[in-house]
Amino acid sequence: MSGSAGGAAGTAFIDGDVVPIAQARIPITDMGFLRSDATYDVVAVWEGSFFRLYDHLERFERGCRELRLELPLDRQAIIGTLQKLVASSGLRDAYVEVICTRGVAERGERDPRRFTSRFYAYAVPYVWLLPAEECERGMDVIVARSVRRIPQDSFDQRVKNFMWGDLTRALYEAYDRGARYPITLDANDDVCEGPGYNVFALVDGRLITPASGVLEGITRRTILELASERGIETAVGRLSASLLYEASELFATSTAGGVMPITRLDGQPVGNGSIGPVTRQLLSEYWAAHSDPRYATPVSYETAVKTSDPL
Repeated sequence: MSGSAGGAAGTAFIDGDVVPIAQARIPITDMGFLRSDATYDVVAVWEGSFFRLYDHLERFERGCRELRLELPLDRQAIIGTLQKLVASSGLRDAYVEVICTRGVAERGERDPRRFTSRFYAYAVPYVWLLPAEECERGMDVIVARSVRRIPQDSFDQRVKNFMWGDLTRALYEAYDRGARYPITLDANDDVCEGPGYNVFALVDGRLITPASGVLEGITRRTILELASERGIETAVGRLSASLLYEASELFATSTAGGVMPITRLDGQPVGNGSIGPVTRQLLSEYWAAHSDPRYATPVSYETAVKTSDPL
């Protein structure tokens, strides 16, 4: 892996303008802020190219449809906006977020059909959920027991959202138990996901990831594809909490960090307590895939604009 150490602070797209990230503001009455009435997506830029940009935008658009949000920009306009946003930041490795909110109420309006949706975006230096220098050490994870993941029939987890009350409670349980990363369960003690990451378990040579109660991550999809291409048996289905303790390898996946080895579970080592061979193989191939023309969309840095100029 390689990439910038920091670079520019970042830029944002607000009300048709590209502005420095420190100057980015949204109205306090935006329902995305007041009611979490919004959806979003995050795509990585790595070594000057977006990774699986079209897959991320397809999921973003699907989330808008599910929430009955009307995107004010079509896909080509969004792509053009993101190109200019990243180009103006100068970042070669970036964390790029797109957001669609219900919008701002007029004179106390409560009927969501009467709102005009708003689109925002920003690009900041690439974000690591597991700092890159800690990859060999891996994640220290607990299975959260004090909270259950919000049921999928209450909110569809496949729609990326800001409703993190249960995930935040799980994070505090991890901190209280001397760890940093939790895995949440549903009411049946089946594994769901962590705050911003999917979970994989290698059990008896088969790689398993949960089918329900999760965001269907783009990194998750990439790993399933890479594993299948390499002849690794995969399963998307039920993953009971008890199977986590039988796994020879565990890892998490996220746009913010890629493949992240889990080396400790509830204070005990996973396998021999180091990165397993399957995890290491998939980690390496995941980052190599970022230069694959099937997945990479180069940023047109020559289109860079001054951050005070409108698009």
